[in-house]
Amino acid sequence: MKRILRVAVAAAWFSLAGAPAMAVDGMALEVGQGDGTDMGRVAIQWNWSKPLYQGSEWQLGPYWDLGLGYWRNNGFPGRNKDITEIGLTPVLRLQRNSLEGLYAELGLGAHLMSRTTIGDKSMSTQFQFGNHLGVGYRFGVKRAFDLGYRYQHLSNAGIKRPNDGINFNQIRLQYHF
Repeated sequence: MKRILRVAVAAAWFSLAGAPAMAVDGMALEVGQGDGTDMGRVAIQWNWSKPLYQGSEWQLGPYWDLGLGYWRNNGFPGRNKDITEIGLTPVLRLQRNSLEGLYAELGLGAHLMSRTTIGDKSMSTQFQFGNHLGVGYRFGVKRAFDLGYRYQHLSNAGIKRPNDGINFNQIRLQYHF
């Protein structure tokens, strides 16, 4: 099953290679694990027209992140083992004006999931809020790449009980057009 997930993520990644024609500013591949669940996600990004704040060396630049993810949990026989999710998140990134080097980011968005349970987790609603804190490093020719770490939490914020939520540690590779 892991092989199928890898092939699906790779196919989605390469299908997004034509994204510059759609005025997309970047694409990303995320992999992670948390609470006994593996996850993979492909995403596309759109930068806002200008930073919210720009100082002499640093800026706070927002972007939209639209992602499609797949989660898998094999730890609980007889329970749901997978979830597909789609999420839209506005993200604030603190970075140098040169757009290279270290950055930190914060995102809070909405996710729609195919199911409300995975393994021993019950989230009660298919609608979930997703928030993340991230750090990373942007590099390469024309600052085209960034590699980052994200800690992400998804839950329904108490809309309905039970609200177990789920936490992921993720590694993210992004390509900027």
